[in-house]
Amino acid sequence: MWLVPRVSDEHLAARRQQILDAARRCFVRDGFHNTSMQDVIKEAGLSVGAVYRYFPSKNDLITAIAQAVIGTADATFADLSTADPPLPLTGVLERALTFVDTQLGPDGVLPLALQVWSEAQRDPVLAEFVAATYTRLRGHFVAAAGRARDAGELPADADPEAVGAALFGLIPGYFTQRLLTGSPTRATYLQGVRALLGPTPHP
Repeated sequence: MWLVPRVSDEHLAARRQQILDAARRCFVRDGFHNTSMQDVIKEAGLSVGAVYRYFPSKNDLITAIAQAVIGTADATFADLSTADPPLPLTGVLERALTFVDTQLGPDGVLPLALQVWSEAQRDPVLAEFVAATYTRLRGHFVAAAGRARDAGELPADADPEAVGAALFGLIPGYFTQRLLTGSPTRATYLQGVRALLGPTPHP
C-alpha cells in the first residue's frame, strides 16, 4: 500500500507566502482592479488549484496581506502605549512613523492602502475588516493619551478618546502624503507636529 507523504506545515506556510508575495507584486504593479486571479496564479508560478486552495478570491488575498502587517503594527503600537516610563506623545508618534516608513516601499503594505480603502467602499466584508482594524489600532493611541494625561503631559480634563483619535489620524495623514507626493520626510513632518503641539505664544 502506497502512503502519500504528509506535507509539512513549513511547506504549506511557504507556499501560502509565495502566493501572497506574488499577489502583492501584482497589486502594486497593476492595481487591485486590473489584477485578476489568473494574473496572481501566473505570477506565483503555481497551478490554479494550488492558489484557490489558499485564497478563493482577490479580497481574501488583500485581507491576508494586510493582516500580516497589521499583526506587526498592532504589536508595535501596543508596545508604544505600554512603555515604562510612558513615552511623550511626540515620542509615540515618532516611533509609529518609523514603523510606517518600513511599509512605504514596494515590499510594504501601504502602497496598497489607498486601493484597500477604495475597495472597502463597495465591499461590506472588506469594509468591516478595515473598520475593525483601524478601531483596534486607534485604541493603542487612546491608551497612550490616557497615560499622557495621568503623567501631566495633557490637561487633567483632556479626553483620551479625542486626543488618541487626533494622534492616530496623523499617521495616515503622513503616509498618504508620502505615497501621493513623495514628501514630507519623517523629520520634517515631526518638526511640524512639534510646532503645532508646542506652547502657544502670548501676544
